[in-house]
Amino acid sequence: MRSGTAPALLLAAAVAIAGAGCQRRDGPEPIAFDRESCAYCRMLISDPAFAAQLRTEAGEVLDFDDPGCLMRYRQEHAPRARAVWYHHLREQRWLREAEAGFVPVARTPMGWGLGAVDAGSAGARSLADAEAIVRARAAGHAESVP
Repeated sequence: MRSGTAPALLLAAAVAIAGAGCQRRDGPEPIAFDRESCAYCRMLISDPAFAAQLRTEAGEVLDFDDPGCLMRYRQEHAPRARAVWYHHLREQRWLREAEAGFVPVARTPMGWGLGAVDAGSAGARSLADAEAIVRARAAGHAESVP
């Protein structure tokens, strides 16, 4: 090896390693439960079963304490979403928005009454149905969730 080649190879390796560390994650970013507040209602995010996350096209990560809070935020602000995740109600995993269905839940952090499950689960409503329920509740209509 010539003496000028080794520094160039080291520089190329350093750039490659640094670039690999900057790649975006495929899933949601970690949430600091009981320390981080909801991007919509500003309450602390405490219950992982109801957490939700939106990543904008600009790369901003917004965390929510209730699926309904994420839905209301989108209805009011119309952010350009690159990815949306809902935490599974009963399992320790996240669901991409396209994989999520919503079931009625008696108590949720902000009272929207919906929890995320796999879209094909028994009794699961579509995202569009869940958004309509949230919109109706926000307007003051007490739509029941059978």
